[in-house]
Amino acid sequence: MTTHHDTSWAPETEPAAPAPITPADVADAARLVSFGLQAKLLPARDAEYAELVRRHREDPPFARLADAVATGMGLVVLEVSPRAGMAVAAAEDSVFAVRMGDYSRRAASESTDRFLHGLAHLAVAAMAFPRPDDLADDGYLGRITVNGVDAFVRQACRRLEEQAAADGDNTDPQSGAPGLEAAWRVWARRTATGATKDARRLSGSTIGIVAKAVLFLVDSGFLQKVSDDSGGTYRTTARYQLQVRDLAGSAAMAELLDLGIVPVSDGSASLLPPDTGDDLVADAGLPFHSL
Repeated sequence: MTTHHDTSWAPETEPAAPAPITPADVADAARLVSFGLQAKLLPARDAEYAELVRRHREDPPFARLADAVATGMGLVVLEVSPRAGMAVAAAEDSVFAVRMGDYSRRAASESTDRFLHGLAHLAVAAMAFPRPDDLADDGYLGRITVNGVDAFVRQACRRLEEQAAADGDNTDPQSGAPGLEAAWRVWARRTATGATKDARRLSGSTIGIVAKAVLFLVDSGFLQKVSDDSGGTYRTTARYQLQVRDLAGSAAMAELLDLGIVPVSDGSASLLPPDTGDDLVADAGLPFHSL
């Protein structure tokens, strides 16, 4: 006699339990985060880094572990990819945070100059990625020059001055309240270069301020120097693009965009053409697309 087995009563196969996390996994995850903190290092230049990035992309449990290690260190993971490595940004309460206030206090002794240093960083970001499509395109390389950034800000200052004159507003910033708008006005009154006795440009000149901001971005792995043309020509990195994407939602960038100098609402750039005024430094063109 043939016996028929009712398979409906067969016990269900339980899913395999996830592999336990080992000390070696934790060490690898921490190693990946440590690579991410080395701003100038890319996976293409380090085989171990490249392998850990590959593992993060292909092994979800390892990815969650590495992300958790980063979170525990006060870091926000922006992207993990072969082009950017593990790109991280420091949360405000992280020991790795470099606050703009701390940077500007080291760079300048006067409170007004601190606003100018912040403005320089905003202007570099706006010129490097003037359109939403530029930020969205992973293959886009922005290009800025030191002289070009200063020229851009000065043209923006002139536009603000014209608007204020047309509206009959007082063009002097309120005392004790040097906000972003006031910083643009102070920038217009500051010398572009100046010079010391040995012909070096003054660190407090506007071009000196831009140069200091750019060097900070180079040291942070956000820009790479291309040449000495126009006070220094630089191209953006994938890490900087990710940072500016995050910055685009900040109040400071929103206030800059509200000035109407680099509107991004319609996806088109509106950088002004090079000014031929006598008060601009030589080679102050505004290249930012080709490289």
